[in-house]
Amino acid sequence: MILLQNARIASETSPELVESDVLIVEGKIQDIGQNLTAPKGARVVDARGRILMPGMFDAHVHFRAPGFENKETITTGSEAAINGGVTGVVMMPNTRPALDSASAVDAVLENARHRSRIPVYTSGCVTKNREGKELAEIEGMRELGVKMLTDDGDTTADPAVLLRAMQYATEFGMFFASHCEVPELAGPRALNEGVMSYRLGIKGSPACAEEIIIDRDIRLARAAGAHVHIQHVSSKLGMETIRWWKSRGDVKVTAEVAPHHLLFTDEHIGDYDTNYKMNPPLRTQADCDALLEGLKEGVFDLIATDHAPHTPFEKAQDFINAPNGITGLDTALVSLYHHFVEPGKFGWDLVVKRYSAEPRRLMGLPVAAIEVGQPADCVLFDTEAETTFTKEFMKSKSQNTPFINQTLKGRVDMVVLGTEVLLER
Repeated sequence: MILLQNARIASETSPELVESDVLIVEGKIQDIGQNLTAPKGARVVDARGRILMPGMFDAHVHFRAPGFENKETITTGSEAAINGGVTGVVMMPNTRPALDSASAVDAVLENARHRSRIPVYTSGCVTKNREGKELAEIEGMRELGVKMLTDDGDTTADPAVLLRAMQYATEFGMFFASHCEVPELAGPRALNEGVMSYRLGIKGSPACAEEIIIDRDIRLARAAGAHVHIQHVSSKLGMETIRWWKSRGDVKVTAEVAPHHLLFTDEHIGDYDTNYKMNPPLRTQADCDALLEGLKEGVFDLIATDHAPHTPFEKAQDFINAPNGITGLDTALVSLYHHFVEPGKFGWDLVVKRYSAEPRRLMGLPVAAIEVGQPADCVLFDTEAETTFTKEFMKSKSQNTPFINQTLKGRVDMVVLGTEVLLER
């Protein structure tokens, strides 16, 4: 039993924080109110001034298992999630072997059951080995609970194959998540085409490489009567394209934005800093501003980190050859507070809605809430404290992040899931 006293409760439905006591008994929220009496044997935590919110849920992470455990494992990835206040994740299938069959999915889920302290879900491939040619073993993966199909890391190149997959899998209640990129346009550079690419002497990747596929895949979903989810949108026109399709009301489309595409621009790359190399690439301040407006407006249904760990050796290569991606699970919640909530650009209600509630709804899961009768799934966050993202603090196996050694306002103090206190500072 835990009695959290004088916590400020955040919810997705109101920008107001409600100060209250919260009593957790046997893994469930038993009572919420003022001046609650602690039952005998209950642990009392003074949460005065701190924010109590539902655990976050990240619908786009790369845990690299199987095949790339030198970068991340399910254990280290899930511990990074807990470290950042995240109590559930969806893994992407670009592993080795790729998660394109029932046997591959079953193996990774069994691994997760034994090696993670939080629920771990996985997506499955659209095509065999993510090659874009032949449909993956969709029915077998569905029987194991897979809801999201994606060739993430690449676009499903052949639109006819993707259309056929949409027509088939939609009947089973599955949806499609699209990594949007024309490879012939984008190339391997992961650097926005513009002033910085010219300055650094690297041929850039134009935003239209992403925007063309955003429009293509939504059109395919409309033709198939499917639900398409657009991943890690990075450009202003990409956001506006999604907004336009949503306004029509004749296709089911959802979309996500990553914290790094809200926070950083191509100018942060500076002297070829590969911690800022990601795909889609960082673009301009105008794009960042548009993405923020799209998030506040609801064009983006959810925030997702695209947590993508790589080893220091890999990221130490030259900018063109270094792999794309940054880690995000350890840092997302604190960075969202520091850069957006604390300055008043949006409130805790948006964080809870877009990084906790809507990702769970996307996956057809019960939404975590600080309400009587609900399972305990919550995070206690100290707005007065600070977090320094040292290598020692980070729980991810890799620390390829622009936040390394930075100090930001805010700290995840406690994570409770069911009867377990998963984290306590």
